[in-house]
Amino acid sequence: MSKKVVAESPLQRNSLASLDQKLAMAKRCSHEGVVAGAKAAALATIATAIPTMASARMLPWARANLNHTAQALIISTVAGAAYFIVADKTVLATARKNSFKSPSSNIEA
Repeated sequence: MSKKVVAESPLQRNSLASLDQKLAMAKRCSHEGVVAGAKAAALATIATAIPTMASARMLPWARANLNHTAQALIISTVAGAAYFIVADKTVLATARKNSFKSPSSNIEA
């Protein structure tokens, strides 16, 4: 049930090509964001897991109050926050860079 769009005039053909180009650029921007976010999440997981696990073993308060679920929650919260922050910043930076790269493509005829 996919609807095939047929361009009738050269202007419509150019706009369809422009839309395809914008869609490809958006996919590339989002992919870069996902990759950067995953790297940041992995780094944040390691950077958070080491002190959390060490403090849960060495500090009396943490030993008494931080069970395994609490430790996992601390680590996963930091990893999730790092993922979304870095992915968002990467997508916005890539989109901004690409919008300045070709100013003539931003003008609609």
